[in-house]
Amino acid sequence: MASQLVHAGVLEHETPFLAGVWLNGASRRLKAGEYLFPANISPQGVMDLLLSGKTVVRRLTVPEGLTTAQIFDLVRAAEGLEGALPPPPAEGSLLPETWHYSWGDERAPLVERMHRAMAEALAELWPKRIENLPLKTPEEALVLASIVEKETGLAAERPMVAAVFLNRLRHGMKLQSDPTVAYGVSPAQPLDRALTRADLDSFTRWNTYRIDGLPPTPIANPGRASLLAVLQPAKVDYLYFVADGTGGHAFAKSLDAHNRNVATWRKLQQGAK
Repeated sequence: MASQLVHAGVLEHETPFLAGVWLNGASRRLKAGEYLFPANISPQGVMDLLLSGKTVVRRLTVPEGLTTAQIFDLVRAAEGLEGALPPPPAEGSLLPETWHYSWGDERAPLVERMHRAMAEALAELWPKRIENLPLKTPEEALVLASIVEKETGLAAERPMVAAVFLNRLRHGMKLQSDPTVAYGVSPAQPLDRALTRADLDSFTRWNTYRIDGLPPTPIANPGRASLLAVLQPAKVDYLYFVADGTGGHAFAKSLDAHNRNVATWRKLQQGAK
């Protein structure tokens, strides 16, 4: 250990550090790990830090809306993690957050923490749902939250988008969500092209242009905000929305109003070409 510290430039010589460790009877109490040593730290300071076990806290940020396969790619590539990944859990069952770990931690327990955190979030938020929600179980809320997560990246819009889908469920309308179609075409990794008419017409269990109600599984791993948006949606009568060209969406209560919004969006698209 002393040799490593000298080689890394933390210590100038081994002897003062070794003498201090010996005099303090600390050789068996030094803790292995990844440490951040301040500049010009003394041999005594080095020993104290190694005795404290205050290792570097690393961070792995998992963005909302990734598939389980994408999250596994992040965990696999995270510097300092060791060991094999566990079998992939169900889609949507990992909570996106910034996760802390130390050098040498195992991958499987980190994934289990993500899995447990999602279960805990659902258990916490489900009882806070509004009355008469057209969702029977927390699992259905998770499915819809994953769709909301993929439909908008704007925090202020999530309760509105959730309300549209919930209103459509109440009216027995198909959800007609493009991200569900894309997931059906490419379940593990994002579709690397625009959706085609053939995609919209094709039958998969996730194509909400073809199936009634919710798809059978989530299409991504949603964050807490999307879960809460589904359980406490905006109080609006909207049934439709389309991109408005500013990064957000234009909402409508009727099909005629929606068609006008779509026409406006298409003009914006044509003008941008």
